[in-house]
Amino acid sequence: MSSENQASRGCRLRCCTATIIALVALLGSYCCQAQTTLTVSAAASLTDAIVETESAYKRAHAEIVFANSFGSSGILAAQIDQGAPVDISVPAATKPMDDLVAKGLIVAGTRCNLLRNKLVLIAPLDSTLHNFQGLTDKSIRAIALGDPASVPAGLYGKQTLLSLHLWDQLNAKLVLGKDVRQALTYVETGNADAGLVYATDAMTTSKVRVIASAPESTCEPIVYPAAVVKGRQSNTAARMFIDYLASPAAQAIF
Repeated sequence: MSSENQASRGCRLRCCTATIIALVALLGSYCCQAQTTLTVSAAASLTDAIVETESAYKRAHAEIVFANSFGSSGILAAQIDQGAPVDISVPAATKPMDDLVAKGLIVAGTRCNLLRNKLVLIAPLDSTLHNFQGLTDKSIRAIALGDPASVPAGLYGKQTLLSLHLWDQLNAKLVLGKDVRQALTYVETGNADAGLVYATDAMTTSKVRVIASAPESTCEPIVYPAAVVKGRQSNTAARMFIDYLASPAAQAIF
């Protein structure tokens, strides 16, 4: 083969290689642009259900990547107020959402009441506790409750105990958790003799039993609102996911 042909072949090879590299770079850039990350800020009591709904949603929307922040609804709302990069807020009470709306942090027209729940009294499996009144017994030394100052389940629990005229008698026994899941853990591990959590939290474990449900009249309705947070580039994707959360398929998971 002549040196001229070799040079021509080498030139074509270099051009072909450069073209392939450019196409790979372009494809990689396209894939990165096609992906959308949604950051969901949700009450700790929704941890399992939210993760499951996200997995189901991704089967039809592979381009969506989820990043979750679970915890106390009050603390999560404060983080959004301080500029945390959040696309969707799902607190376990209306007040944190009301506060975000009042501060202009929620996209108008995206708020909906997604779920309802109920508060239950739980205890270890071997407990002899039978009802709320039994909490005053000397055998009950520690009662787990989310901190009413920042945890909606804790606030509902305080309302219930006040309504039942038990708050003052039991105040010294309360062990406050940073969120409802921590209150559940205290009872699971035997660090509390009883606790007040959501019915859905009690269903996630076989280490406690439900003693009684709080009468609905003893606390305000337990409602989980959902809405899109302002200031993000993924509003359309966030709206679509909230629509899915309200769909029959997602409601069945919840």
